Amino acid sequence: MLQVGLSLPRCPGGAAGAFPMAEPAEDTGTGRGECAERDPPVLGSSPVTIVVTSEADTWDIDTSSCLGCGQFVDWDKMPEPQQPPQIPQDILSRPPKELKRLAREGCWATSHAGRAQLYPRLIQQVSCRLVTPDALVYRDVAGRLFGKPSVSSHPLPEFLEGCPVPTYCLNPHGVTALKKILICVGASFPDITHSPLLPALAALLLHYSEDEAQCFESLSRLIASNAPHASYIDQSFLAHQASCMTFGDLANKHCPAAHKLIAGAAENILEVYSEWLSWLFPGLPFAYAVRVLDVFLLEGQKVLYRIALALLKQFRLSVTPAGLQGADIKAELQAFVRNIAQHVAVDKLLERAFGIRLFSRKEIWLLQMANRKALVERGITVVQSRPSFHLAVDMQNFSSSTVTAQEMRLIWSWIPERFSLFPPLLLFSTSEDGCSLQRFYRCCEGHEPTVLLIKTTEGEVCGAFLSSDWSERKKSGATSGFFGTGECFVFTVRPEAERYEWVLIKKPELAKAVPRSRQRSPSPAPESLLGSSRDSRSCSPNHLAVPSPQRKSRLSPFLAVRHFLLPSKTASMFMCGSRDGIVIGKG
Repeated sequence: MLQVGLSLPRCPGGAAGAFPMAEPAEDTGTGRGECAERDPPVLGSSPVTIVVTSEADTWDIDTSSCLGCGQFVDWDKMPEPQQPPQIPQDILSRPPKELKRLAREGCWATSHAGRAQLYPRLIQQVSCRLVTPDALVYRDVAGRLFGKPSVSSHPLPEFLEGCPVPTYCLNPHGVTALKKILICVGASFPDITHSPLLPALAALLLHYSEDEAQCFESLSRLIASNAPHASYIDQSFLAHQASCMTFGDLANKHCPAAHKLIAGAAENILEVYSEWLSWLFPGLPFAYAVRVLDVFLLEGQKVLYRIALALLKQFRLSVTPAGLQGADIKAELQAFVRNIAQHVAVDKLLERAFGIRLFSRKEIWLLQMANRKALVERGITVVQSRPSFHLAVDMQNFSSSTVTAQEMRLIWSWIPERFSLFPPLLLFSTSEDGCSLQRFYRCCEGHEPTVLLIKTTEGEVCGAFLSSDWSERKKSGATSGFFGTGECFVFTVRPEAERYEWVLIKKPELAKAVPRSRQRSPSPAPESLLGSSRDSRSCSPNHLAVPSPQRKSRLSPFLAVRHFLLPSKTASMFMCGSRDGIVIGKG
């Protein structure tokens, strides 16, 4: 039997009331319909006439006129409501859980007027910083920037470089307004350095805004949100890349069939996942994108992960592995999303998205923070292309008597993204180190996480991803105790490649999150293990050396047992080591 341990460097873990609107643009086409897929207009600098509107004293959400969304919209492109809206008059007084249910079911999906009235009020409920730019600030900034007749051109902010700016169903008047809003956002939020989601949100909100100032205020509140363990808009390249890595981890866990399909067709699966946000914005047609916005305003970024995962699952159902051979998988995904209406209705897509049982916002936040830390340790903090910093398995120079390079690439696609940033380091091999279990422990202690590969005398290959340091086995004293986290998993490579994860990943309803008041801080590790090296091979110049951070400064691990009220002890039996042998998984 051949055992190989591979170490991955340690990584810590608006105003109330109804308002009259300008008349819609004169018809120039054959009728209204779905927002057409056309090349986006160039965001020019033509002058904009501000339409001053007054407010009425009452709000009638059942009105048939499209209040609040007329002056910026090309009505030839705007989808026609298929049925009268059924919006409860007391909707804003409903509890948050009820509001989420109504949004998911499309309660106001058939009412442009309903959205125009609801969006500003929902956004007003978003918790944000005390000093947040509002409509008055916009009028002041816009007056200073665009009030000079001598200035004829205003470039878009630098944070939009390389980011698509969709215009959806906006008319030329609205396109210019969108440009002005984005320029004012750049002037008001100088700390934003990269934000692919922001222009799409601005464009969608503008369809249902009274004026530019209201749209700016709504956007500002989403930017300045300070809700715990929740966010709306990534505002730096670091945050965006951490979100891409987090999506990759979620896809790995919740879409195993699609993940396996893409891993077999793509040279770099993580590069495919780095485009996940563009599947939604600007990828989705307007009628789908605005339904996503309905729930996004209530639930934050977690909704985007859900929708993208549902799209990935649907993509898997719509293609065959043979059809992807030699194809550009990224282009195939983008084309699939653009034509999503041919595959699944928007109501069904949302139903499937919310049928995916994700973990709590806090757990996803912990994962995202851990991914950020990995990127910082890798020196990735400014805009650069993903292939320049992602070190996948070197197909040309990889050599192993246990697995092929192609098999190793599949295994590497299974491990959490924050660890796959780094190349593997061989710690132990029976061909070099013998078959001593104690030698195995000595070689692996001080390294976290590790990948264990085992080849049987019959040529079968299996293994495990182990999230914790083997030295933790010593905390149990003379008895054999289990340790590790829910990121541990076992797998087979031959005769069939398959992965087996923690049962709670598939069935999170089996456990409840521990209340924050009852959660404990992680215990510090022995100082002798911090930054220690058990083998001279860890100092090889061919491998990236990542110093081990002090435990007290580390985030609580993702999927740590202490975060959950588990149904039984067997639900946390991840890894165990004694003088007699090792156990991975039980119960």
